[in-house]
Amino acid sequence: MSNKRYTNRQDAKGRSFNRQSWFKNLRITSKVVWNLFLVFLATILIGTMFVGGAGAGYFASLVNDEPIRSYDDMKKDIYDYEEISEVYFADDMYLGELPSELERREIPLEDISDHLIEAVIATEDEYFFNHDGIVPRSLMRATYQEFSGAPVQTGGSTLTQQLIKNQILSSEVSFERKASEILLAMRLENFFEKDEILEAYLNVVPFGRNASGRQIAGAQAAAQGIFGVDASDLNLAQAAFLAGKPQSPFAYTPFTSVGEVKDNFDAGLNRMKTVLNRMKGAGFIDEEEYNEAMDYDIRENLTESTPSTYSKYPYLTQEVERRAVRIVKEQLLEEDEINLDEIDNIEQRQQLSADYSQQARRNLRRNGYRIHLTIDKEIYDAHQEVVQDDSLFANNKSLDGEDYQEEVGSVMIENGTGRILSFVGGRDYEIQNYNHATQMFRDNGSTMKPLLTYAVGLETGHLQPGYITPDIPYEYETNGQQVRNFDRNHLGFITAREALQRSRNVPAVREFNELDHDVLREGLLNNGITNLDDHQPYEATALGSHGTTVEMNTNAFSTFANGGEHVESYMIESIDTPDGDSIYERESETNEAFSEQTSYLLVDMMRDVLKSPGTASGLPGMLNFQTDLAGKTGTSSDYADSWFVGSNPNVTLGVWIGYDDSRLRLTSVHEGRSYGVRTQRIWANLANSVHDIDENIFSANEEFQMPNNIVRQSVCSISGKLPSDICEEIGLVETDLFNAEHVPTESDDSLTKAEYVQIGDDLYTALESTPEVFLREGVAVDEEYFDFLDGDTAELLNYFPDDWEESLVPDEEAPDNGNTPESPNVQEIDGQITWEEHPEEDVVGYNIYERSDEDDNWSEVTNIRADESLAYEASNGMIAITAVDVAGRESDYTEVILNVIDDEEDEQDRQDEEDGEKEEEKDENEDSEDDDQDESDE
Repeated sequence: MSNKRYTNRQDAKGRSFNRQSWFKNLRITSKVVWNLFLVFLATILIGTMFVGGAGAGYFASLVNDEPIRSYDDMKKDIYDYEEISEVYFADDMYLGELPSELERREIPLEDISDHLIEAVIATEDEYFFNHDGIVPRSLMRATYQEFSGAPVQTGGSTLTQQLIKNQILSSEVSFERKASEILLAMRLENFFEKDEILEAYLNVVPFGRNASGRQIAGAQAAAQGIFGVDASDLNLAQAAFLAGKPQSPFAYTPFTSVGEVKDNFDAGLNRMKTVLNRMKGAGFIDEEEYNEAMDYDIRENLTESTPSTYSKYPYLTQEVERRAVRIVKEQLLEEDEINLDEIDNIEQRQQLSADYSQQARRNLRRNGYRIHLTIDKEIYDAHQEVVQDDSLFANNKSLDGEDYQEEVGSVMIENGTGRILSFVGGRDYEIQNYNHATQMFRDNGSTMKPLLTYAVGLETGHLQPGYITPDIPYEYETNGQQVRNFDRNHLGFITAREALQRSRNVPAVREFNELDHDVLREGLLNNGITNLDDHQPYEATALGSHGTTVEMNTNAFSTFANGGEHVESYMIESIDTPDGDSIYERESETNEAFSEQTSYLLVDMMRDVLKSPGTASGLPGMLNFQTDLAGKTGTSSDYADSWFVGSNPNVTLGVWIGYDDSRLRLTSVHEGRSYGVRTQRIWANLANSVHDIDENIFSANEEFQMPNNIVRQSVCSISGKLPSDICEEIGLVETDLFNAEHVPTESDDSLTKAEYVQIGDDLYTALESTPEVFLREGVAVDEEYFDFLDGDTAELLNYFPDDWEESLVPDEEAPDNGNTPESPNVQEIDGQITWEEHPEEDVVGYNIYERSDEDDNWSEVTNIRADESLAYEASNGMIAITAVDVAGRESDYTEVILNVIDDEEDEQDRQDEEDGEKEEEKDENEDSEDDDQDESDE
């Protein structure tokens, strides 16, 4: 309130500003009676249209519906200033103001320049300290001008009446409102001191626009917004310029609606001269002060236009207002004991929601709240700068005649608290003001896999990192269509760890269908994915066909980095009144979504995503630091969305890129970078900028801590059970991390010793009648183990890892057509006998026989399996070959007669002849050498 500094002073004409205290104690005094009489005379003029109506009766009828207001009622209304709310970054660093239709800052009377107070009184109400709320003569003059149609309307309202009009009554123009204004002005004077009324007036009166083009009211907002000074520092010329504005604020303002200085604001300057003349006439200033003020250059001393909070931080300002409205709305509903969820009537519920949202928005724009955020200013500014690098993004695309740029959204959340430290709402607010981080719902692609299938699978014990999750052909249960991997291939029998590392679709859907639907749904809800319909999740949800915001997705990942505790993300820390009273304080909202063990196992599996052959194995090379990092890539099925969400022990950072119209697909490769690499590059650049500011956030010295009950256990990789002797013998033992509660207790029983045959590329267990010579020793897999595969179990060999194929055969007998095989088709060239692969599918090998002549018996000399080289090199005599099938049936002989002995004798004769010729040649050479030596001696 005021310090009553004007109550007991006199003006320059010696008129006393002091009033008798006993006036305050009477509801109706003789002076009031006299004023009412004058009002009565005025109403006679008003009532001439009714030809002789009783003035007093007419006045009474005009105010008949006006309630009798108490002191408390009027105090509440008068001091209900519409003050703008301010926003602060983390650590109380000032951000700016929330957007408001009107900018106002409350200020006490003692902090307002005497020049402005005197200028306002001289201009607006020269009898302010002498009247009781109204000046009858002014009322009569205004009434006469109204009915006579005078070209100049001087007005008859006192400061008190203007205050009533601004704070209690509407701006309606009617006799009823004017009559209520008169009555309430007199009542206000009866309740309040002059200084209190003056202070209230100087805090609410409108002053046009400021240098940012925003509407302003109140002395402090006007002084700062027009001249860049506090109200206490206004000089005489500035005060006179401001004091002239309330009569017509926007006509006299020097600024346009966009904050530019008008080329011509002579009307405002002329009005200033009028104010100075009235101040001089009232004795507030002398001639010298008047001339000095007239020489002051208002245009040169206007403050420069400054960007508003909205223009400097548009995404952030918009988001803060949206969240603050929601908070205040919930408080208002709670105060009125209204639960919107309990209202069955949809229209009524929607209308109530809209009404309370509007009231909350109104409160924010007029109550001067101080809103404190979790946003780190340095990091936020750095992140906005990162996404201004156009080289990180692909070219614009057109659709339906509109251009779209590749957009981005990101959020960084503190794992342990849920505080949002920074976000990126988009690349350019002027192009697209939709917040891509907090409001846009897009398919989250494969980033859903760890949130749904793997998290729930680990929690229930259905999955552990070392369990086998077959990546083999599989169909959706709902429509029978094939589940496809991004590369249209299958990796076969791989572990859950590898399936997540390489983002395989088939294992995610297959294991999803093995889990209880209600448990899957509960897992998402507990982790903050709450926008589910009554039947979700569906099969396709396992692959990320469900829309989430970047904030929602990132917040869900932060749960695992926080040991399974889901802390709901938030941006507003507290909201206070201008007096420092708290109306809202953030209370941590946590729940245990998953166990510590599940969370650590999942984090450890996602560490491998950043290692070869993981889908983000290139990302660590993009970082300027080292940290314990786990994350997951994601791409929507229609290639419209690309994601990467990564966590270290302190924070989780999520990034999305795509086009605003989801019908537009991401550019596969732009300047040598795929959309996945571009997403990871943006993530890395954002993280690097954080590390440049605060090395402790992405620290190299902090690691995810392994909780109790995590053990390293060896299992048989084919079944996930404890290794049997056979499993160890053939080298199928894998060691990985397990939740101790879900360590297997049974030994593997899927493997058995078996004798098998190979036909073509396929392996089969042998029949009892299969000849032993064609058998191999191996290990068979129990056929029941492969019940999940439709069709021929022999097809499994196509999906076995290489090291399995050497040792394992399916528990399936070889085919037997029941017929004796045909004789093989044999060819012979120079003693090399070959034959073609037998056309019958049950032939397992060939017997080779020899005899010297037709009178001898055939003697079996060797056997060749069907999968070996079909060739035999004989010495001499007669050769016979038979085909043998899996049942032991043998074909007729295919005979070959070889005469390799004669050929050998002929070859020996040729060799002897060559040797003789060489000996003769040698003798001749020796004779020649002797002759040469003799000649030399001579």
